Amino acid sequence: MSESYEELVRRIAKLVKQNKELKEENNRLHSLYEKLQDENEQLKKLLGKYQATLELPGEKDEQKTLRFQMATVLFANIHGFSRLNDKIDSQKVIDQLDSIMFHFENVIHKYKIEKIKTIGDTLMCAGGIPQKNITNPVEVVLAALEMVMIVDEIQHQSDNDKIWEIKMGIHTGPVTATLGGNKKSTYELKGDTVNIATRLESSGVPGNIIISANTYELVKEFFTCEYMGKMPIKYHGDIDIYLVKGIKPELSVNEQGKVPNDLFRTRFGLLQFNDLQEIILDRLEKELPPYLYYHNVKHTVDVITEVELIGWGEGVSDEEILLLKTAALFHDSGHIISYDNHEYFGTVLAREYLPKFNYTNEQIEIICELIMATKLPPKPKNLLEKIMCDADLDYLGRSDFIPVSNTLYRELKEQNKIGSLNDWNKLQLKFISGHQYFTQTALSLREVNKQKQIERIMQLIEPEPNEPQP
Repeated sequence: MSESYEELVRRIAKLVKQNKELKEENNRLHSLYEKLQDENEQLKKLLGKYQATLELPGEKDEQKTLRFQMATVLFANIHGFSRLNDKIDSQKVIDQLDSIMFHFENVIHKYKIEKIKTIGDTLMCAGGIPQKNITNPVEVVLAALEMVMIVDEIQHQSDNDKIWEIKMGIHTGPVTATLGGNKKSTYELKGDTVNIATRLESSGVPGNIIISANTYELVKEFFTCEYMGKMPIKYHGDIDIYLVKGIKPELSVNEQGKVPNDLFRTRFGLLQFNDLQEIILDRLEKELPPYLYYHNVKHTVDVITEVELIGWGEGVSDEEILLLKTAALFHDSGHIISYDNHEYFGTVLAREYLPKFNYTNEQIEIICELIMATKLPPKPKNLLEKIMCDADLDYLGRSDFIPVSNTLYRELKEQNKIGSLNDWNKLQLKFISGHQYFTQTALSLREVNKQKQIERIMQLIEPEPNEPQP
């Protein structure tokens, strides 16, 4: 019995030793792999100009290569197995690793980041792929902070000595993605951005998130970062690197800077608005009827600009600016569906798109009310609706009122909704004479010039036959 026990102990000791040797060999092979991969990339660059002649027939059709100008690549390496010994329950450790990876998958999905691959205990993912967006650097850093919290929490729940640590490297730049996979699309990323991100991870310190200067410039408004110095990168020289300490105090719900607050979400929403705006303006450009000479993309952009200008003048909050700009973006989008009652159809489109961009139900309701407030005649019920109405009819007090109003006439004329230009000028005179700006900002900016436009229209109106001269 004693000999069997001693034999078992010797076998365990031998297995532990073999495990350590395998780990060392794996590290050696991993380093060699990185070196070979780097050399391979350089060879591909040299052979690039001959690529067309080297392609096999049909090879180009089997794989689709995409180019992304701004993607954020994250490498996360989980350290733990190197600390295993015969006193630790290996099955429990494996279960913990599975739990970590499961939670990481949820975080990746939450921030709409693409998982590229896992290599052993190293995870590679990227933001801005396959859906291009301007927010991907912020989303990837948020995901990294959550991953650190996950590892810390699982380690805290463990009865074992501290065995889990995580290192992260993040870099933003252009990448080339090769699309593959039959049932599910998978991406293989290549380029200097990938190489720099993995270099930052491999040179980092456990528990830290290291980012490049490229990423820092894109996230510094949201996160507290500490300058760490320069790091030599092959073929790139020395680059500046930063340590992410956490979310800025004024943007976080706690002192640790791990969880974003409402102000963070609002500022992130203002940044994300650029992506939403690009999508909607592109759709308007393609789908608006050709006879919309006034209610076109230019008018939408003008109103977006004006709601922000008047909003700041009226002292509204960041969140209210976001709601105003979003309403302005959609206020004429309903023309895609119908000219008449287009305000209502604009709310339909807003309800379709806004949930995908994390707008709350309450925010969506306010935005839809702002859109409907632009329906003539304007009858705003609150400050935001007053700002919206003033921005929509801002042109009434601008020096280019006459040419702008003529585009509206042309638009109505092609739909047989108006008679002669003289009839139109009479209608305009009646409308602008009865119009009022609702905000003090618009009054100070446009009211004086609006009165001048009334005088100009009066001079354009021709008296009808038998109508007495004024």
